Amino acid sequence: MSTLDRFSLKGKTVIITGASQGIGESVALGMAEAGANLVLAARSVDKLTSVRKSIEAIGGRSIAVATDVLKRDDVEAMVAAAVAEFGTVDCLINNAGINIVKPALDITEQDWDAVIDTNLKGYFLAAQAAGRVMIGQGGGNIINNASVFGLRGFHMLSPYIASKGGVVQLTRGLAVEWARKKVRVNCVAPGYTMTEMTKRDIESNPAVLQANLRKIPMNRGAEPREVADVMVFLASDAASYVTGQILAVDGGWTAF
Repeated sequence: MSTLDRFSLKGKTVIITGASQGIGESVALGMAEAGANLVLAARSVDKLTSVRKSIEAIGGRSIAVATDVLKRDDVEAMVAAAVAEFGTVDCLINNAGINIVKPALDITEQDWDAVIDTNLKGYFLAAQAAGRVMIGQGGGNIINNASVFGLRGFHMLSPYIASKGGVVQLTRGLAVEWARKKVRVNCVAPGYTMTEMTKRDIESNPAVLQANLRKIPMNRGAEPREVADVMVFLASDAASYVTGQILAVDGGWTAF
């Protein structure tokens, strides 16, 4: 197998949660370009229509599955749909997430539960369901989308930072537990990435935006595709000896 062939995802099945926009959408297109079959998950399949059309335009195959990652039945149905349609689950991209920007003293119990449950519990439920299939079929890999805020502190983001720190440790725990079962588990930790969520939560506040940019040696945010390309690598055979790693895609933020 040539070096370029090792980066190919031809014939592999990739599940992506939160696939309707932002990083999830870019990951879906990147995986499709690399040859993967896509299972696109979001709470509403209507939101996945444009992503599916883009995948079809480049000759890719995809299905859309309505999935609330907080519901075990939904998550298990998502994995079952992947197996029914494509026969395997080779890769899971845990990407669905939310953020609430408030001072710590103003965070309500409802705010806390919403962020922690979506960003951490949802990842675990999906990893558990996909992991069962992967172990049964003899291997696979899971990529968790965390954040630079899982590695660094920041103001106004307490629940989000806590959830992403949990994702980092969940990644390490599953990687160690499943390595001998040939399931790789890694984590991508993007820095400031120009998605709809960050535009809403960061760019709408010039002071927060400048505080972010001052921490980035490259002095710019990432395009979602720059994060997606790293995930394509981790999903491929080129990363066959990589597991339990937290790969920051942050323009140098964590180099400080």
